[in-house]
Amino acid sequence: MSYRELISDVVDVVEGVGAAILVLGGLSAFLIAAYGLAIGRRLEVYGALRRNLSRVILLGLEVLIIADIIRTIVVDQSVSSVAVLGVVVLIRVVLSFSLEVEIDGMWPWNRWRAVNKT
Repeated sequence: MSYRELISDVVDVVEGVGAAILVLGGLSAFLIAAYGLAIGRRLEVYGALRRNLSRVILLGLEVLIIADIIRTIVVDQSVSSVAVLGVVVLIRVVLSFSLEVEIDGMWPWNRWRAVNKT
């Protein structure tokens, strides 16, 4: 087994971990929401579900970005691969940024204002 094959297998495992985070985290977020509905916390469930799903998606995307970066650097070193990685990372960064705004309810550069108000 060559070095590139080994790294390719490692990347496959990292991608699998990212997918597992998305699937298992999503299922657990829905189970927590179902439990909240069952015990009568209907008003809090929707917001908590959105926050939990956003956190799961953020974590899963970060792990998948790691796999993409490793694959591009070690396994598939071509200009087109780097260009595709750049576009994928850009899309995921924008998505991650919007999910963080969704979770916190404010732009990241406004956090200091929220901290200083308390």
